[in-house]
Amino acid sequence: MNVIELVQQYAKMLKHVDRWLDKAVEHAKKKSFDVETLVHARLAPDMYSLDRQIQSACDTAKFSASYLSGKQPPVHPDTEKTFAELRARIQSCLAFLETIGAADVAGAEDRKVTPKWLQGKWVKGDQFLVQVSLPNFYFHVTTAYAILRHNGVDLGKNDFIGAIPQRD
Repeated sequence: MNVIELVQQYAKMLKHVDRWLDKAVEHAKKKSFDVETLVHARLAPDMYSLDRQIQSACDTAKFSASYLSGKQPPVHPDTEKTFAELRARIQSCLAFLETIGAADVAGAEDRKVTPKWLQGKWVKGDQFLVQVSLPNFYFHVTTAYAILRHNGVDLGKNDFIGAIPQRD
């Protein structure tokens, strides 16, 4: 497992989310509605709305990078209620992820990860990434994508996957 590549993947996907918001703005203009109504859109009554899905994806990325690098993540009070505020949060998380280098995560696979929600218990870094962080991150990113698609935003698989590092 290459932890720095996983941090880079979080950044790649958060950049995709930001581009999806561009497409949502275009869609709202085309259909003549206020794009901010999408901030509160959700797939089911008991699921988080778009704003909380994006907040959660950002949190997973920044806290995972923090746990494995020892660097302090940016603080976000979860008060974003507009596309501009959500985009600012994404940019803040991206800026933090850019500070994480290979030396910062050297040996991260064996680090003890102790998120507050584990109430004093811990999990090894590699197990945390594979069994908690990655699934949680992709759950929230995928749900944000699905909320936008459900509301008519023109997104496809290539918008989700993005560029693939092809070789000859």
